[in-house]
Amino acid sequence: MAQVQRLPRHQDNRLLAALAKEDLAYLEPHLAVLELQRGQILYEPGGTVTHTYFPHDAMVSLVTVMRDGKAAEMAVFGREGLFGLVSAFVSSQSFGRYIVQLSGSASRIDLSRMQEAMAARPAIQHLVVRYTEALMAQTLQTVACNAVHSVEARCCRWLLMSQDRVGEAELPLTHEFLAEMLGVQRSTVSEVTRTLQDKGLIQQGRGMITVIDRPALQKAACECYGIIRQRYQQLLPQTYERD
Repeated sequence: MAQVQRLPRHQDNRLLAALAKEDLAYLEPHLAVLELQRGQILYEPGGTVTHTYFPHDAMVSLVTVMRDGKAAEMAVFGREGLFGLVSAFVSSQSFGRYIVQLSGSASRIDLSRMQEAMAARPAIQHLVVRYTEALMAQTLQTVACNAVHSVEARCCRWLLMSQDRVGEAELPLTHEFLAEMLGVQRSTVSEVTRTLQDKGLIQQGRGMITVIDRPALQKAACECYGIIRQRYQQLLPQTYERD
């Protein structure tokens, strides 16, 4: 018998799943589920933000684009949160480029509807504010991490954060993508991932990295992964999955 594929639900996003039934019911008529494709650009720097997204199993990066075309990651979003709201409280303009790094589904709502919901439902506003603080802590910790920790430790952190957001051991990641996210040369990433594979932490395939030994990967990661994870657990205990 063929396996029936389960359709995505709004509650596949942990923030939406954490809402009380009446608060989710307020949003639900305005939420639409859509598929996000790897490489899809949702907003460009300075572009008008029109929707708020709640990823299910997709992962989206916010990157800053330099004049020479180089890019560096500023934040990452997955099923633990939302994007297209914090950067649009006042100007409705995007901080940078929002690009889909891992394909998957998401729930989407018109930005004006989301703002109305926050004004009308205090519980929705409270949850968004707590998520915003967690996101700010993640962003600031990442800035410090990029300045002081080794590429190998940062790569381990990034792989763990990716796995947290998609919930799978297999991560469709290329060396080119990892190099861009970590702000290093592709050859550096190739050397680091080869070392991690030799240690038995990951397995590399064509355009795919599989986490083999998560506990060992956590030990190899810098302290920033644990700090960020703990902050999310403190601020959003009802949304952040514990091991």
